[in-house]
Amino acid sequence: MPEIKCPHCGTTFTVDETEYTRLLSSVKDDAFHAELEARSKELKAKEETERLLLAKDYEAKAKELEAKLKEQEAKSAADLRLAKEALERAKEEAKKETELAIIKEQAKSSEALQQAKEKIETLKGQIVLKDKEAELEREKADKEKEKALLSLQNDLELEKRDRALAESEIKKTYEERLKIAHEETEHYKDLKSRMTTKMVGETLEQHCLIEFNKIRMTAFPNAYFEKDNDDSSGSKGDFVFREVDPDGTEIISIMFEMKNEIEETAVKHKNEDFFAKLDKDRKTKKCEYAVLVSLLEAESDYYNAGIVDVSYRYDKMYVIRPQCFIPMITLLRNAALKNQSLRNELALQRESNLDVTNFENKLLDFQEKFGKNYESAKSHFDTAIEEIDKTISHLQKVRDNLVTSSNQLRLANDKAQDLSVKKLTYNNPTMKKAFEEAKEGK
Repeated sequence: MPEIKCPHCGTTFTVDETEYTRLLSSVKDDAFHAELEARSKELKAKEETERLLLAKDYEAKAKELEAKLKEQEAKSAADLRLAKEALERAKEEAKKETELAIIKEQAKSSEALQQAKEKIETLKGQIVLKDKEAELEREKADKEKEKALLSLQNDLELEKRDRALAESEIKKTYEERLKIAHEETEHYKDLKSRMTTKMVGETLEQHCLIEFNKIRMTAFPNAYFEKDNDDSSGSKGDFVFREVDPDGTEIISIMFEMKNEIEETAVKHKNEDFFAKLDKDRKTKKCEYAVLVSLLEAESDYYNAGIVDVSYRYDKMYVIRPQCFIPMITLLRNAALKNQSLRNELALQRESNLDVTNFENKLLDFQEKFGKNYESAKSHFDTAIEEIDKTISHLQKVRDNLVTSSNQLRLANDKAQDLSVKKLTYNNPTMKKAFEEAKEGK
């Protein structure tokens, strides 16, 4: 506990920590307030001194300003008197100048008024002239409109006449074409009536062959389209179409069968009567598609609609009218080209996947062989480490034995160094006597 000594009586007494802290704080607060009061008195005295000095300074400056103000007022009164006199003179001169200006302005106003009247008259004349010109322009525009209207009416009449003539020509041309078509129809009917069933079929085949040969060199330069003359299987189609790419790879193959019959035939055939044979011929000749070019069932809306897909009966089989012969080949050929492109891309993808697979297999094989080598090396390392540990353990034992022997040797050496004649002869009168006699003999 802190001890406090009184500065007056010299008595020392003990207080606890709390009372000592409170007492110390009280002493500090009293000292602070005393110092604060002294500083406050000092500042007040300083402020009073400065205030007196400022008051004296302000009083001197006020007297100086008052003297300057009186001097300025006297000067201002003289200046004011001079200004009034100058103002009176200026008023007189301004009055005279104003009267002269009024006279001049009156003269100018009369002249300007006359000029304005003349200008107004001129503008009125110009307005009248403009009105006449506008009237003439309106009359001219009306005449132009009338001419344009008449021109449009004439053009309309001419267009109506030309249209009537064109309609007449079209009607006449249509009637002539209809007449020619009717004559051709009658001719073909007469021709078909005089042809046998075999001749009718051959005529359709010739028609398809001619249509194909027209565009062979431009549209199908690498295509084969010939009669199917191979009947080794007991059956054959009419035509086989095959096309290859520049590398010689077959793109598409189609087996064609052409069917027609004379209208007067007693037994009418249907298209589906030939589906089974056509499918057999397609498979025998290893063609991809089978197409029946038929004029049978001429009144059937189903077959007259265009290309009919009958693959629900036989795979990749179609029935068409002769006018769809070339479009059918084109559609199938374009689809085959697209499929070939997709197949090539798929083959490239497969090759790429195969390369990746081979790479992965090689990587796995390498990993497997490396793993085996690693396991073998690890086994040898483990054995070597185990032997090293054994050797270290053995050497540690040898070291411990050597350390123990070293300690024993050190103790023996210490004992040997500590050995003396006195110790040897202690409690041994015989040896003590022998050593004494030896010393005396020397």
